[in-house]
Parts: sequence; C-alpha cells; structure tokens
Amino acid sequence: MVGKNCFAIASDRRLGVQLQTIATDFQRISKIHDRVFLGLSGLATDAQTLYQRLVFRHKLYQLREERDMKPETFANLVSALLYEKRFGPYFCQPVIAGLGDEDKPFICTMDSIGAKELAKDFVVAGTASEFLYGA
Repeated sequence: MVGKNCFAIASDRRLGVQLQTIATDFQRISKIHDRVFLGLSGLATDAQTLYQRLVFRHKLYQLREERDMKPETFANLVSALLYEKRFGPYFCQPVIAGLGDEDKPFICTMDSIGAKELAKDFVVAGTASEFLYGA
C-alpha cells in the first residue's frame, strides 16, 4: 500500500503444500535496490528462478546505464520477462513497490503472463487476494 511519499509491502513467510507447512521462514519479499522491492507469491521454485533472472537483468542495466532502475522501468522489465514465457508461464504473481522521482510511491501487480494492474492506493496478490480486498 502507499502513503504520502512512502509505501509498505507485506507478506507471510509460510512455505507449504496444500495444508502441510514445509517451512516458516521462506522469503517472498526481496530488495532489488534501495528504492524498489519485489514480492513474489506463487510456486516457490518459480519465484526463486524469476527473482534470480530479475536480479541478473537489473545488474546488466546498472552496468549499461550506470544508475538504478526506476520502479516503472522495473515493472516493465518484469512484465516483459513474464510475457516471454506466456506459453509455459512462471506460476508467480509479482508485486512491485518503490519510490520514483521526487519520492512518488509506485505499486503494481501482475498476473502470471505479465498483465500489469496499476493502482494508486493498494494491490494484493496470491491465493488469499479476494479475502484481502475485504480487509
């Protein structure tokens, strides 16, 4: 969710298979750089693979451009990467949160093939997303 010149991103840390809990310390939110964070809900192996590919592409961008990506640019990168795999998609729903120019907050979520959903106040993703809209 966003506030005035700030944002918050939250997640649970449970890794499970249906009703069985495997671990309670699984990391779903990752820091891309100081102003952009990425949350990945969905299949754990796909989330880890997608995160590694995104970090790799961000590092290439840093080397080429000599600056960090803006949140909007990073959202476009994630969308393009997911759309490349649209016939065998990653089973993940990314949530991107960051601060853009002049500390303007940016939040966005996507489906598994990269269709962006931009919002001004909050976004949700994952299996419990319909319950979170009520809260």
